[in-house]
Amino acid sequence: MTKTLSLYELNSIVASVIDIDMPGDYWVVAELSELREVRGHCYMELVEKDELSNTPIAKASAKCWASRWSMLRPMFERITGQRLHAGMKVMLSVHAQFHAAYGFSWIVSDINPEYTMGDLARRRQQIVAQLKTEGVFDLQRELTLPMFAQRIAVVSSDGAAGYGDFCRQLHDNSAHYIYKVELFAATMQGEAVEHSVIAALNRIYSRHDSFDVVVIIRGGGATSDLSGFDTLALAENVANFPLPVITGIGHDRDESILDMVAHTRVKTPTAAAQLLIDNLVRTESMIDAARQSIVDCTQRRMQHERVRVESLSARIPMMFSLVKTKEVARVDILSRRIEAATQRRIATALMQIDNLQAKLQSAVNRQLVDARHRLQLIEQRVEAVNPERLLQRGYSITTYNGRAVRNATELPEGAVVETRVEKGKFTSVVTKNK
Repeated sequence: MTKTLSLYELNSIVASVIDIDMPGDYWVVAELSELREVRGHCYMELVEKDELSNTPIAKASAKCWASRWSMLRPMFERITGQRLHAGMKVMLSVHAQFHAAYGFSWIVSDINPEYTMGDLARRRQQIVAQLKTEGVFDLQRELTLPMFAQRIAVVSSDGAAGYGDFCRQLHDNSAHYIYKVELFAATMQGEAVEHSVIAALNRIYSRHDSFDVVVIIRGGGATSDLSGFDTLALAENVANFPLPVITGIGHDRDESILDMVAHTRVKTPTAAAQLLIDNLVRTESMIDAARQSIVDCTQRRMQHERVRVESLSARIPMMFSLVKTKEVARVDILSRRIEAATQRRIATALMQIDNLQAKLQSAVNRQLVDARHRLQLIEQRVEAVNPERLLQRGYSITTYNGRAVRNATELPEGAVVETRVEKGKFTSVVTKNK
């Protein structure tokens, strides 16, 4: 019969083999795909990816017990200025452990922060190089901070002390400048920084005509929380933003990629507020200087014109005399020209009148001859129809009640009619034939 082992016995054998064959510590380089803390212990998931396809080619679990983690974590954050988080490359000192009940895992005994600093530096250099290749690294610095930058869009965590400090510094300025501040709340630490700040910028972009400048501020917090501002996506959003972006998210010795691409980088939220106040102070000074320059220029011009007017006033009598003599001579010349032109026009008009008079006389004579001829024709026609001529030829004219009788049947019986002949007239009484 084949001898069998219990699972515990098998795992114990594996544990013994590992303890014998792998007794020491090993330095390993890997990427953190997951990191969580439970009751002071740190549990990590390690991964190695193919450089070309970015596909995981190895995975393992690792643990750092609380007694060791309580020393390694603050040391790492102090040196690197970063928190350990997913996506970060680390160099860990580990030894193998196989527990009969919990299985295999790597136990972390140390961590090399210099390696991570180098990796972070390489990543930052890669992001900066890509931004420069895209031609967006210096876009913000090509923008001009408006002279009257008073409409401020602020990206900060809601209720943060830094935001309150910013508002107090801005509104309590000694020059009593008025600012309109609107907060676009965002997460300013942890892994959600990139997504949250980009979302806030998108909300501002949808109303970018309502603002003059964007201020991204972060009040307080650990230096290790700045890693969220070292991402390519956030840097591209800020670099391409149409409004000047001022950042006040870190300390003097900490410069994030976001600071590098911003229009202006300051240390703190109050420094960002003071920058905006100083901008208006410079604007007011420029206006005052321009106003004084205008006054000085106007006074100089007025003095120059006063001297010029006085000089002209002194020359006016002589100039008037010269102009008068010149104009009198010109008027005489014009008068002679007008007189000569008038005489020529009169002579031409008289000649035209003589021509018209001759033409009129001839036309009148022709009209008179034509009128006489027509009159003779009319006289002949009148003479031809003269009743006296008819009577002389033996005709008579009978009238009834003053009207010539043309139809005998129209006369009533007994009507008295008058008949006129060449020499005299007589009356008759009408009778009807039976």
